[in-house]
Amino acid sequence: MKKVRKIEVVRNNVEKCRRKVAAYCRVSTKYESQKSSIDLQISYYTRLIEENPEWGNAGIYMDYGSRCRVKGREGFCRMIQKALEGEIDYIITKSISRFSGNTVDMLQIIRKLKENGVAVYFEKEELDSMDERAEQMITICTALAQEEIRNMSENIKWGYEQKFAKGELLNNYKFFYGYYVQDGELKVNEEQAKVVRNIFKWYIEGFSFRQIKLELERLGILTATGGKVWHEKVIQGMLQNEKYCGDTMLQKTVTEDFLTGKRVKNDGQKARYYVYDSHEGIVSKEFYMKAVCEMNSRRRVVKYDDGTVEIRKKYNGQNLLGNLLVCGECGATFRRRTERGKVVYRCAARIEKGREACKESPTVEEEWIKMELGKRVCGGEYDRKKTREKLEKVKISKDKSLEVILNNARNYP
Repeated sequence: MKKVRKIEVVRNNVEKCRRKVAAYCRVSTKYESQKSSIDLQISYYTRLIEENPEWGNAGIYMDYGSRCRVKGREGFCRMIQKALEGEIDYIITKSISRFSGNTVDMLQIIRKLKENGVAVYFEKEELDSMDERAEQMITICTALAQEEIRNMSENIKWGYEQKFAKGELLNNYKFFYGYYVQDGELKVNEEQAKVVRNIFKWYIEGFSFRQIKLELERLGILTATGGKVWHEKVIQGMLQNEKYCGDTMLQKTVTEDFLTGKRVKNDGQKARYYVYDSHEGIVSKEFYMKAVCEMNSRRRVVKYDDGTVEIRKKYNGQNLLGNLLVCGECGATFRRRTERGKVVYRCAARIEKGREACKESPTVEEEWIKMELGKRVCGGEYDRKKTREKLEKVKISKDKSLEVILNNARNYP
């Protein structure tokens, strides 16, 4: 005959047997009305867990953000990680749409938690993810939530486009070097505006992005976020930003996928709207266009209207003459070299491919070319700034005669 012995619960182990329960709360924005909503959710779940003697509070996790993306929801990601590490046994949330509005993400997370023995309970739908019949209902409900998000996204995008068509601006910048936002309007930050004007000035004078970066750091000028290190891409973006001349281009980017929220450059997918004189500019429109033209002239790959493509030598801010000197025999640019203690310039095609590529090209000394340009362009002594401002290029023939081509297209043989 079988004998059964009951093993009583030892009070000291009651705490160890309690289920580790966490709750997840989320609202989409940080507006005051929703802040009070998140506070109510936190209070409700804290009380719910602590009033159950069989449950231990494993944490209340919360986020402000979109339900269709896991990325960016720090509270959610932290909760899932702790669940997978065994610190949470059970998760409670208000509804499926509160947890996730992305069908693929939802199913992947639910299955992964299930494999680790962690259940999720959705109060509104009264569904427990451990129930074998629950996955089908969760899939249907998440798909409906995802479709709702798609419709909302389309409505929001339509609303924005109507505002853009009227020239209405969305000045919601947290950091914008040279400006600050006051009552929805861009206002000039005079101290930073001086730096912006210098950046444009230096670039037009021939500085490279790297040289501008180093100069800003040398002067101890901080970035918009208070950092000490400037990035060349940021400087390039500033020089291309029409807002610095007082205009605004609307809808520069578009949302590629409402689920990921990924934004891409608007290359014709949607209409763009250019608003003239939308706010006070920091540099004049003429000065801004000079910087744009300068940037175009430095591009490595230049496409012309007839379909032809020219591949130029990469611009070097420290080698100004190398950017301007052109071989009169083959059309290649010149390169700066040091030979026998002297700085000289030679045809790039001849250096790379040998004499057969360019038989007649001369080698010219740097001091000689500076002396010649000083006389013809600068009115005496060679001046780097004047040379950069006035010259488009200088053709050097085999007999070392120079054809000086100025930016205004007047030629001086």
